[in-house]
Amino acid sequence: MERPNLPLGDYYQLLIKHHLLADSTPLRADLGRRVALVSCDSQKVVPDTLFLCKGKAFKGAYLAQALERGAFAYVSEQPYPEGGAAPCIQVTDIRAAMGLLADLAYGHPSGQLTITGITGTKGKTTAAYYLKSMLDAWLATQGHRESAILSTIVTDDGVERRPAKLTTPEPLDLQRHLFHAVCSGADYVTMECSSQALKYGRVRGVDLSCAVFLNIGEDHISPNEHPDWADYFASKLLIFRQAKTACVNLDCDHAGEVRSAAASCGRVVTFSQNDPAADVYASHIHKEGNGIAFHLRTPSYERDMVLGMPGLFNVENALAAAAVAEVYGIPGEIVAQCLAKAAVPGRMEHYSSEDGQVSVIVDYAHNGMSLEALLRSARAEYPGRELTVLFGCTGGKGLDRREGMGTAAGRWADRILLTEDDPGPEEVADICADIQGYLNPFHKVGDVIPDRPEAVFRAVLECHAPAVVVLAGKGCEMEQKRKHGPEPCVPDGLLAQKALAEYNRRG
Repeated sequence: MERPNLPLGDYYQLLIKHHLLADSTPLRADLGRRVALVSCDSQKVVPDTLFLCKGKAFKGAYLAQALERGAFAYVSEQPYPEGGAAPCIQVTDIRAAMGLLADLAYGHPSGQLTITGITGTKGKTTAAYYLKSMLDAWLATQGHRESAILSTIVTDDGVERRPAKLTTPEPLDLQRHLFHAVCSGADYVTMECSSQALKYGRVRGVDLSCAVFLNIGEDHISPNEHPDWADYFASKLLIFRQAKTACVNLDCDHAGEVRSAAASCGRVVTFSQNDPAADVYASHIHKEGNGIAFHLRTPSYERDMVLGMPGLFNVENALAAAAVAEVYGIPGEIVAQCLAKAAVPGRMEHYSSEDGQVSVIVDYAHNGMSLEALLRSARAEYPGRELTVLFGCTGGKGLDRREGMGTAAGRWADRILLTEDDPGPEEVADICADIQGYLNPFHKVGDVIPDRPEAVFRAVLECHAPAVVVLAGKGCEMEQKRKHGPEPCVPDGLLAQKALAEYNRRG
């Protein structure tokens, strides 16, 4: 597949078609001139680029630089003096325009792919990895190469493989990844769809073969993200707008509203642990060793399953993946094989001391809903043990997480350590003080230890065995986002292993 070399007029007509032009005055430009590249990065501009002016921090100097490098026209919500005589295609919504223009620039690659989009407040990454393992095992039986994945952890499109920067990439990056998937023969793509991506049109133009709605809680509520919960929920529901099939969790809050929104899709497949009428239904759920056992019934098969990862809440993620597998016709034996060996970097990583008295769980849980599920599950799976939780909250955004995570810790944990987790523009101590305010109603005090490695060691070495220690928030991440940008850090899993080695040494 080759990236199309289209005239400017095609991009202009697309904006007209979607009623995005801010000015009805005919554009004074050579509409037959071929566009070599569509870009919003002035440093990547080449001759004959159509430049997109986006972002709250955009400066006219960026446009000037783009024109110097060879851009010949630009798309913007306003004309810039630095644009000089270059044609300005003025639009009413640059974010909506970007998604459509990016899709056209890469030749609508999603039309040649089978794409699953997954949204929800928690569990998106885990469900995505479960599904990818099923797809890859199934494709291997047909001699087909593995599928692509765009997740919070990694971007792997068949050409590029690297740690992810965003849960859902910006439109031009997203369409490039989908284009790469087509070129590499990775015909199936699993992608996480964040509320921000759905709200601001990053996935506009992307055809979803299947849209999965996992759950809904409170997250990303802040002046810089979603102003309130209603906006957050409405943004999540937008995923059904562009999908052929919907997979809906009947156990989620507001399931009726979710199902109503999903009715716009041609087919709806439901999954549940509580409603036997669901298309994909799990029953007899119980802990078995370090995993979870349950009975699964789908329209195609019925069999016992073992989920290799701990965490009772992960059954929900397994059901979501099994529901999509049902849509695509993946056999039950492959679903069973993949769930039995399920593993996700930074999700429910489990480490134990040599004497078995201390268990450490590393998980990315970084909002109230995720931490509540994690701690409740730890209580059920490790009865009679002291429960320690270590966590922090991001600075400058997601302010609602402080209440949600503080409340979850106050309700379930015996021992609480507050530490650094991407503090950004704020001081760690100030963030921890906010969290403490939500611990007070439970008459609990969080020990504030700003240095995360020290906090992990103390969480393990100062626990009262038998104990389970939960390290929440960072998962397998290797950077801390601080005032001056990202800085390297040791991932929690490695810290846990070092702390347990010291525990073992002390006997």
